[in-house]
Amino acid sequence: MFIHLDLVGGIAGDMFIAAVLDAWPNLTPKVFEAMHQVGLPSEWSVELISATSAGILGKRLIIAGDVDDANFSTGTFRDIRSRLLESCLPEPIIQRAVDIFYRLAEAEGVVHGKLIDAVHFHEIADWDSVCDIVGAAVALEEINCSKWSVSNIPMGSGTVNTAHGLMPVPAPATSKLLEGFIMVDDGIPGERVTPTGAAILSHISASQHSKRDTGRIIVSGHGLGTREITGAPNMLRLIAFEENVVSSTSHDEVGNITFEVDDQTGEDLAVALDILRDFEGVLDVVQYMVSGKKGRLANSVRILCDVKFIDDVIKEVFLQTTTIGLRTTISKRRVLSREDVIIGDVGAKKTLRPDGLTTVKVNMDELKLKTTKHSERSQQRNVLEGGVRDERT
Repeated sequence: MFIHLDLVGGIAGDMFIAAVLDAWPNLTPKVFEAMHQVGLPSEWSVELISATSAGILGKRLIIAGDVDDANFSTGTFRDIRSRLLESCLPEPIIQRAVDIFYRLAEAEGVVHGKLIDAVHFHEIADWDSVCDIVGAAVALEEINCSKWSVSNIPMGSGTVNTAHGLMPVPAPATSKLLEGFIMVDDGIPGERVTPTGAAILSHISASQHSKRDTGRIIVSGHGLGTREITGAPNMLRLIAFEENVVSSTSHDEVGNITFEVDDQTGEDLAVALDILRDFEGVLDVVQYMVSGKKGRLANSVRILCDVKFIDDVIKEVFLQTTTIGLRTTISKRRVLSREDVIIGDVGAKKTLRPDGLTTVKVNMDELKLKTTKHSERSQQRNVLEGGVRDERT
């Protein structure tokens, strides 16, 4: 499984938890229980409610209580770590929560020039953020997903009020946590990524790729923020995918190289194309006769190759043939699932058809070494291939 996060509105700790619980509602009791196990007063309430933002339905996490009755001061990283280590939470959850807090403390320490243990979390709103981080740790441990990706991160704009005065968005510690991530200005103002949200992204090592991985969608969830923003829902979307979906076909992209040759002898061109067939990255080479300019017969050549080798293959084409120009395209390709197998003592290719039928093609280059007669080759081929031709998966 891999999970992609779309930061439509942005990301905060409560939005992340809400998105996870919208996708996996069965985790809600465990997340809420952990928040109380770390010391959340029983008088405080934790709710996951259905709500809408810009017409999109999702979940919103609400933690509420009387601050005067909280009997809790966030304190330093050392204080929070001690509180977590002394709790009755399972060890893996404690480790995750401590790591998220550590990343926050490390960023704050760099920004303010302090040692990590001495960092005071001014910007963490007491129980709200402690519960956000503990809840996120529980959710991450229960999901047990090691592969995460994230969309471009919205920059936001304006200022945010901190214990050190007004700061530009994103806040200094948030910027530190987001180093290496791609950020974009979508024109929507406000704080779009909180320090806790940034620390979670850092903890899960979310990657950013121009080309997403693909797979079958398992589940999705919408986590809503507490404020409304202009022009988009204040939403974090989570989509979980199943990787390596069993299918009779797979898809990728291949490079196409085509050109015509009318001034190279057939003998020399045959040698050139054999060299190209063995060149790294080349998948197939096909030639056929065409009528070229001025009615001259010419050889049209088409080469399929791995996209990442296309420049090297083009260079080799110019070295091996007399052509002085060629055409290239990138094509989408669908191929049947197949594997190399040994049948008897002969290599073969086993292919899974869309209807579940398995077919086998014996390697003729190996078969020809066993006999020089067509009739014997045909007989051996029928025997070898027939043994598995009608298998179904």
